Amino acid sequence: MDAEESLSGGGTGIAAAAHELIGQLTKESWGYLSPSVYETGRLVALAPWLTGHERRMEFLAATQRADGAWGTPEEYALVSTLSATDALLGAGDGRFRDVAAKGLAVLFRRLAGGPRLSMPDTPAIEIIVPALIASINHHLERGDAGYGARLPVPDGTDGPRLAKIRSAVGAGAAVPTKLLHSLEVAGDAARAAATVQPGPRGTVGASPAATAAWLGGPPGDRATGGAVDYLEAIVARHGGPVPSVVPVTQFERAWVLNTLARAGVEVAVPAELLTGMAEHLDERGTPGGAGLPPDADTTSAVLLALARWGDDRGLEALSAYETDTHFVTWHGERTASTSANAHVLDALGEQVIRTPSLKERYARAIEKVTLWLAGQQSTVGAWVDKWHASPYYATACCAVSLHRYGTGPHAAAAVARAREWVVGTQRADGSWGRWEGTPEETAYALQILLLTAGGADSAAPWAAARGYSYLRATFGRQPHPPLWHDKDLYVPVAIIRAEILAALHLASRKPAVWTLVERLESAQQA
Repeated sequence: MDAEESLSGGGTGIAAAAHELIGQLTKESWGYLSPSVYETGRLVALAPWLTGHERRMEFLAATQRADGAWGTPEEYALVSTLSATDALLGAGDGRFRDVAAKGLAVLFRRLAGGPRLSMPDTPAIEIIVPALIASINHHLERGDAGYGARLPVPDGTDGPRLAKIRSAVGAGAAVPTKLLHSLEVAGDAARAAATVQPGPRGTVGASPAATAAWLGGPPGDRATGGAVDYLEAIVARHGGPVPSVVPVTQFERAWVLNTLARAGVEVAVPAELLTGMAEHLDERGTPGGAGLPPDADTTSAVLLALARWGDDRGLEALSAYETDTHFVTWHGERTASTSANAHVLDALGEQVIRTPSLKERYARAIEKVTLWLAGQQSTVGAWVDKWHASPYYATACCAVSLHRYGTGPHAAAAVARAREWVVGTQRADGSWGRWEGTPEETAYALQILLLTAGGADSAAPWAAARGYSYLRATFGRQPHPPLWHDKDLYVPVAIIRAEILAALHLASRKPAVWTLVERLESAQQA
């Protein structure tokens, strides 16, 4: 995606940037995602024959942190460091021996904590971690890197489940669609798994790693269902490294459209973009992209986006995900998603606004989700979610949805606590962020303050003005750190751009915010 140019804050510039963004999404259906250390490491290990092998190893070496780990801070470094270390150990290339050794040293220190080790709630981590540790220990047993010790497997993983998966896949059992995204954990059993076939775009599970594991080696004369073409296309996009999930067509388009619409950014949406979203819907809903299973999160967002642009298909597809207390992203999930339930509430609430006669029909579901979301709020006023490392994302999803569509005193009280938390956690430079201030997280915080009722809160306008000043000053001038959950953290560039444009647009339409910004900037210049 083209570099973001600076905006002076005017509506014309924001509208033009939003128009450009929609045009890019219409032309590009794979998705604008950052390369993944985990997924790139798996391709180094699984497909050294694939174009760009040298560049993938160089990418791993270049992205290693000074402390020897890979990835973002704290517990999120584990999966990335395991994958990169395993890949470089297995490559047997002396140029990267020291890089792999530094990674091993980090892993021995970190895993020495045993049961006390904290692991993030990322997809399939409970089977990915033991699979990678087993592979690294296999290298160590052969004498690689001169280590006599073996890495321990931490609590919170599921080695027995991993063994069952490998046995079942090897025996020709049907592979659940949800597991396809992480098929690489099946090891040698994944090669040409009898019950697995690449989808229409050649992907297995919307994952380069899973697709490479299914191929198992150079294709030779065997039919590959387009899998090699899929991998070559993804490799070419980033010059070697690959994202962890691709394509993400429905997810990306729905998030961008709904974000802009919620903020009141007017955009013309080409018919082919909407048609492309609609054609993947059926009675089960829709997946985030080809190769993924349908889910309530993407389904609710796609249905809402289509309805906003005149294609109201109703919400029957969501009924399959409803439980007595909330909506599941899909059945059998390890943990429920707060942001997915907020998106379901968005779809329910907008349906009632468009068709008031349906109010009674959806009243119970709206009340149910309201109570569940209020119950998931932390004592400090924030929400957390399994799809994002930052509480500002989950809190924006939940607070804005509860403010607009929630029912009863629980919703209003939860929103008030969220606003207090946002104001209280602003950084000295006007930004917000979990590890450091970022434009993405600042955009979420601004949307919370500007899209929910503030009452007589005098601190919130000043916080919004400081955040807006920070966002204007940093727009397009710094990279976005990976914060979104897949097998490791990633950056959905188009979605983040939409979130920032939405926040800028909202703030630019608030005269009170502009007045405070002018006072702030005058004081800074004095």
